[in-house]
Amino acid sequence: MTTHFFGDTAVLTGRTMRHVTRSLDTIITTAITPIAIMLLFVYVFGGAIDTGSVSYVNYMLPGILLITIASGISYTAFRLFTDMQGGIFERFQSMPIARSGVLWAHVLTSLVANVISLVVVVGVALLLGFRSGAGVLAWLAVAGILVLFTLALTWIAVIPGLTAKSVDGASAFSYPLIFLPFISSAFVPTDTMPGPVRAFAENQPVTSIVNAIRDLFTRQPVGTDIWTALAWCVGILVVAYVFATISYRRRIS
Repeated sequence: MTTHFFGDTAVLTGRTMRHVTRSLDTIITTAITPIAIMLLFVYVFGGAIDTGSVSYVNYMLPGILLITIASGISYTAFRLFTDMQGGIFERFQSMPIARSGVLWAHVLTSLVANVISLVVVVGVALLLGFRSGAGVLAWLAVAGILVLFTLALTWIAVIPGLTAKSVDGASAFSYPLIFLPFISSAFVPTDTMPGPVRAFAENQPVTSIVNAIRDLFTRQPVGTDIWTALAWCVGILVVAYVFATISYRRRIS
């Protein structure tokens, strides 16, 4: 049964990956928004923001990486919605394949596409002056956090992809996620914010994730931030997976 699931998921992932490779503009579009924001903040606002001894591009890159992921998952919801409207799911139900493999194919495709976008954004950041003395283990820890965050947001994207009534509704959910890093420690220190905004910024998931990645990049002690970040990622992932699975069962029943 397990072999059957993995085999079906691999075949279905190949199908969705072909859709992505045939329209690379989706990956390019995903990277354009965070790159534009990065250029804007580095060259327009960066000089007015005090980040101490850390260069501004180094300071804000973790937030840009999260925006890249939030921007990319909207295409996951779009692809899933398109499959639902095109009757692909009904065809798959008539075939002897693992039903959950259909969802996992979209999730894994999202993961691969977002990794490509993240590599592109990091490449541009290097051109802008980003430098890190982090070792291999620190980079692996950053990669692990970003993968978990991608999976968590992707499973959130599955829900509107299955339940939306229109294409716009399927992808619009990502807008609040894209703007969430702006109310965090991603671009400015939270202690510069007014009381209520600061309270929200310091207690939302993006801040702990950004702080953990920033400390790993700068070889600073991560403290409790990394555990808080992992707890947020895993918690969101589990809750989103449960609701996405329930939505999927209701849709195909």
